[in-house]
Amino acid sequence: PLNKIRHIAGQRHGDCIAKSCKSIDNTIGFENQPVIVPKIKKINLFLFSHFAISNYLCGMDTIRNIFLVALGGALGSVARFLLSKSMQESLTSNFPFATFTVNVLGCLLIGILYGLFDRNLLIGRNLSLLLITGFCGGFTTFSTFSNESLSLFRQGEMFHALLYVGSSVPLGLMAVYAGMYLVEKF
Repeated sequence: PLNKIRHIAGQRHGDCIAKSCKSIDNTIGFENQPVIVPKIKKINLFLFSHFAISNYLCGMDTIRNIFLVALGGALGSVARFLLSKSMQESLTSNFPFATFTVNVLGCLLIGILYGLFDRNLLIGRNLSLLLITGFCGGFTTFSTFSNESLSLFRQGEMFHALLYVGSSVPLGLMAVYAGMYLVEKF
């Protein structure tokens, strides 16, 4: 039944989905294996996600971009973990110096990288995805927040910049508190 559905999908949505289905099937190990899904809702969810992913991947360099962001994110996350761990072991304080340091260093790094790309000293969308979106995003999301805020200020979008800066930290604090409260109560 799954092959019949794939055939119909290929006719309706073009050859692209059929090719993506085959490549996704090879990746997750469905090739030449019967798939038995007992409930129709699961089949609908499977088909929806399968076709949504297939449609998105078609005609774009998305897989390479995802890989670059994932690789950079993994390296950034590991760097954050190692730096935080080494600082926590050497400092004893109630102030979150490790996170503070990571956030400030991440901001410095994204500023340096943005400046290098802006002056064409570093070139290429792939390198930008790897270093800025991936590494800095994995290292700290605070660097992205600061970069976006500065960009709004530089573009003269004072209202949006002030709204973004003025609401992000308080709302972030309230969201963290709300999450902790929900866990505590349930």
